Amino acid sequence: MTLQPITTSTSYTADRAWLAALHGTDSTETITLDVSKLTAGTHYVASTDTGQPYTRLLSGVPVGKITASGLYGAFDPAATDGRQALAGFVFAETLFAPGTAKVPAALLWHGVVAAAKVPGGIDTSKVAPSVTGPQIRFV
Repeated sequence: MTLQPITTSTSYTADRAWLAALHGTDSTETITLDVSKLTAGTHYVASTDTGQPYTRLLSGVPVGKITASGLYGAFDPAATDGRQALAGFVFAETLFAPGTAKVPAALLWHGVVAAAKVPGGIDTSKVAPSVTGPQIRFV
């Protein structure tokens, strides 16, 4: 029997159309996302490639911090678990394996965001201003 290793690679270009300015991109924070609080097709794209079975978390996803766990999930103004307070936006796309429960990500907490281009959308009228929270200006 002869073994012949095969290597494949896939490259993605991050879609950061939601990012209206580079201001704040030099000071992102590392967070951990709770995948169960994200929606497939809206916040991440499941892989269909059997050679590289990784799911791709989209950049620009608005997130809030879950009070009980300290993890982050999709911002939801109707939530009561802490995600009703916007913490910021996922800055960079991240690949993760199917079945993964937690995913590390970079959080943009200070900057300028084009609200109309946020993945899944965001109603800026439901984002409460905060002196101690994220410093995001929407355009």
